[in-house]
Amino acid sequence: MNSYLAGLTTEAINPDTFSIDEVSTEEMVRLMNEQDKLVPLAVSKEGPHIAKAVDILHQRLANGGRMFYIGAGTSGRLGVLDASECPPTFGTDPNLVQGYIAGGDFALRNAVEGCEDDAEEGIALVEKIGVTSKDVVIGISASGSAKFVIAGLEKAKSIGAATIGVCNNKGSKFEPIVDVCISPVVGAEVISGSTRLKAGTAQKLVLNMLTTLTMVKLGKTYNNLMVDLKASNIKLVDRSIRIIMNTTGVDFETANQKLHEASKNCKLAIMMVKTGLDAVEAERVLAKHGGRLKQAINSLS
Repeated sequence: MNSYLAGLTTEAINPDTFSIDEVSTEEMVRLMNEQDKLVPLAVSKEGPHIAKAVDILHQRLANGGRMFYIGAGTSGRLGVLDASECPPTFGTDPNLVQGYIAGGDFALRNAVEGCEDDAEEGIALVEKIGVTSKDVVIGISASGSAKFVIAGLEKAKSIGAATIGVCNNKGSKFEPIVDVCISPVVGAEVISGSTRLKAGTAQKLVLNMLTTLTMVKLGKTYNNLMVDLKASNIKLVDRSIRIIMNTTGVDFETANQKLHEASKNCKLAIMMVKTGLDAVEAERVLAKHGGRLKQAINSLS
């Protein structure tokens, strides 16, 4: 028996759900919901570590770096999911935030559990994706012991990249090798060892914070509005128009016209309305301020 694994909180048997197979369906739902309520509290306790990680990410990305998620199983899928949502939400280049899973894209739809134990593949991945000293690599593993992730983090650190660990156990194998370790301890799972449950939910909340707050600091929002979204379908065009109307006070027709004059660039359209500049000049001023809409507008007041 592996003493490290046996001692993990995520492997423990939950006494509160021990007889879940003997109760009514409604009681099952209540038991699971009660356990899920513990997750946000566990994440909140990691606030200082999350803030430190966001500051590292902001500093690196503001200076030409990228962020990479690497994980296995549920953790890997969550990283890929979070990375894939950044371009449509924040208008980022797909290379800025990348997600990778042990076993490759095949493992996104299929369980390839043995891949998490392959340290050599973790090293090979970091080399293949071209991690540099400018970048940040975020390893995700509920146990904090996946060899694929640990080896990838160690390789990234040797290159000079910043490293962040996201796991669900204190005293994990991540802690000695990363710059920041975020460890929301959610307790034993409803079904023992099934870390796609509370542990996965906690990881999702943490990853949401890492990318969202980093993008806010990079100027990808205006107040709490996603002004850098890609207006690539009917819903997003409509959302862009509503954002323009909300931030500038113009009517639907004007907002729609400005959005199209700005080639469906919501942020640029707002800049044009707020300042009276044409698309070319508005884009120039935005670029001068690193795409930070509020700064660009205020510079002309």
